[in-house]
Amino acid sequence: MTVAVFTLSLLGAMAIGMPIAFALIVCGIALMSYIDIFDSQIIAQNVINGADSFPLMAVPFFMLAGEVMNQGGLAKRIVNVALALCGHIRGGLGYVAILTSCILASLSGSAVADAAALGALLVPMMVAAGHDKARSAGLVAAGGIIAPIIPPSIGFVLFGVAGGVSITKLFLAGIAPGLMLGLGLCAAWWWVARDDQAVQPARSSMAELLKAIRDGFWALMLPLIIIFGLRFGIFTPTEAAVVVAVYSLVIAVFVYRELKPRQLLAVFVSSAQTTAVVMFLVAAALVSSWLITVSDISSQIVDMVAPFTGNQTLLMIALMLLVVVVGTALDMTPTILILTPILMPIVKQAQIDPVYFGVLFIINGAIGLITPPVGVVLNVVCGVSQISMEDIIRGVWPFLVAELTVLFLLVMFPVLVTGPARWLAG
Repeated sequence: MTVAVFTLSLLGAMAIGMPIAFALIVCGIALMSYIDIFDSQIIAQNVINGADSFPLMAVPFFMLAGEVMNQGGLAKRIVNVALALCGHIRGGLGYVAILTSCILASLSGSAVADAAALGALLVPMMVAAGHDKARSAGLVAAGGIIAPIIPPSIGFVLFGVAGGVSITKLFLAGIAPGLMLGLGLCAAWWWVARDDQAVQPARSSMAELLKAIRDGFWALMLPLIIIFGLRFGIFTPTEAAVVVAVYSLVIAVFVYRELKPRQLLAVFVSSAQTTAVVMFLVAAALVSSWLITVSDISSQIVDMVAPFTGNQTLLMIALMLLVVVVGTALDMTPTILILTPILMPIVKQAQIDPVYFGVLFIINGAIGLITPPVGVVLNVVCGVSQISMEDIIRGVWPFLVAELTVLFLLVMFPVLVTGPARWLAG
């Protein structure tokens, strides 16, 4: 019955249009009332404690880095490098979009920021070359969701805080699966674009390639700095967020000089507004998280999935299906904050590696960003590409299938995640 109260109160609050953060608080109040421990001071205390976390300081800095990247010329230069490398091959602009998505993912950690930047820069180029607009926009949207998987990742920070998992280990474990998603998109693009009669850009000369790399050198150095710093313990993930933000600001303002000092206030305000939404969600989620523990919902869920607990693969398939269903209705952040406290006890009881589960959980949540009806990234790409939702859904489905296939392979063969993670962690 407790599970029913939790589920119905949360879904009921969302159904009447209540913002998810407030719906989480209402859900907590409903649970407290049901188990007869209602106390408004407990709610206030948990909301405050929810935002009072050192690892969560990474969120505003990653948000700021994403804003700076888009407005400071870093994204544009990375696109130019990718164009010089592979723009000339058959279907090359699609591979440019995928390669750029992987590189930008290592700069911002925000799927929305990356998809918005690429949608504005690449979709018009792909359409002008003769590629189908819906398919082009769908590829950009599917590439954008690699951002929460390759570090730095806001999703991993939130999961690590909510589930008590090492964020550094999550960052390092996300690199190989993120690149695998990129390879999956390359295979899907090759298949769907094999008959396109598109006009590709001319092959860049060695001098042009070197010029593009030289121009984008400072932007391309950032992923290496992050991986090197995390690998050798030079800084924590929270400190890495500060490094990313400060480095991006310095490069955008003093090296590329595309971000003017007078624009900084607008950039800070925009990133602060986005951060406030995320942090309030996190704070509100702790109310529900605390009550999930107090009311022992996790053990009831464990009993429900008991038939699968003897087989880790079957259990992972069942949990991934649950996250897929939830991801179609919720954004990634509330999915993490609601499900992580419920599922982590099940994962630990089944002796599944929490880092491995966290990587698959975030991949699954990221895929939810391009699944209707919510599909936040789909909506963003629709806006910047000026395309209807119906068309982009038609264009994204081959790439959605490719990413789900990669997820299935990672479930069936955990070593694809754990092997590279152990190697990178030393």
